[in-house]
Amino acid sequence: MRFADIIGQHDLKQKLAENIDRGRISHAQLFTGEAGVGTLPLAIAYAQYLNCPNRKDGDSCGVCPSCRQISELAHPDLHFVFPVNKQGKKSGEVILSSDFMPLWREIMGDTGGYFTREEWFERLDLGKTLQGIISAKEADEIIRKLSFKSFESEYKVVIIWQAETMNEEAANKILKILEEPWEKTLFLLIAERPDRLLKTITSRTQEIAVPKLDIASLESIAGNIADPVQRRNMARLADGNLLEMRRLTRGEEESSRKESFDLFCRLMRLSYNDKHLELIEWADEVATLTREQQRSMLHHSARLLRESYMLHAGLGSISYLWGEEAAFCNKFAPFIGNQNVEFILGEIEQALRQINQNGNARIVFTHFALAVSKTINRLK
Repeated sequence: MRFADIIGQHDLKQKLAENIDRGRISHAQLFTGEAGVGTLPLAIAYAQYLNCPNRKDGDSCGVCPSCRQISELAHPDLHFVFPVNKQGKKSGEVILSSDFMPLWREIMGDTGGYFTREEWFERLDLGKTLQGIISAKEADEIIRKLSFKSFESEYKVVIIWQAETMNEEAANKILKILEEPWEKTLFLLIAERPDRLLKTITSRTQEIAVPKLDIASLESIAGNIADPVQRRNMARLADGNLLEMRRLTRGEEESSRKESFDLFCRLMRLSYNDKHLELIEWADEVATLTREQQRSMLHHSARLLRESYMLHAGLGSISYLWGEEAAFCNKFAPFIGNQNVEFILGEIEQALRQINQNGNARIVFTHFALAVSKTINRLK
């Protein structure tokens, strides 16, 4: 994968290439950001550029043996670590990332490296209860692989995707490696939630904060949308996330947005009217949705809250709302202000964390609904 293959992120790609050209190569780097901004593709392109003998104009050549092997995810000096698990795992059975490399190459080929943890777990067929993890045995395997000399390239590179899924024992073993690294060995950690990593790990890495994609970059992938105004509105709704933009342009997001909008409206109306029994029924209904639908509803709720707050603050000219969303939020805006917007957004973040950790959905959304009701009434 070349830097040229990655959508947007021009300034960051240029900076990463310049750091290598100038010999500024930290042995441990932490790429942070949402899956839809390109953290994984950037890490792979960085590794390819580092080991390409024919770099030119800030990019790898893409045709040398090293580049071809890395683009095929088959280079002997490039190692991937990612959360894994499987149904029917036997007691004491060791499960490693290397066991799932064919599936990893498949999802990389299908998505270009832009996919979520949940989409990966679906490929693993983990069901609703199992979660993938990076275990201590994985760390032992890294140590074993790095103990050998490089096969072909100057640098051995380990890419750890979803590094926050390391269990405590694995994290401590990785920490020891980072404290006493092998020469010409590079660790590229990728995390959406770096706050869940050990502080001692983050302190020993150089953070590469990957920003959200700009609107022009998102518009560039919407060639199937003829109307330029619609393309621009979709790019704004995607909020810098390529995965959201893909869903919008395929029409997959429309039904999800409508369902989330209806749930949001009901929640706020019931909250305003202190309908506690109905709020519990609302929570029970949301609890029956899939985890992905629950996350989608929470993300859309956060967006609508922010838009309503902007309307409340007199910033409607830069609002991204239209149609029934605009009509509702204009009426709702007087009840969202400095006194409650941060609290409600905090409750949404907490609900998202609990759902991602497989918390009991009924308990999570009952607490969420009652907490929102209490704070909405502060501005009545």
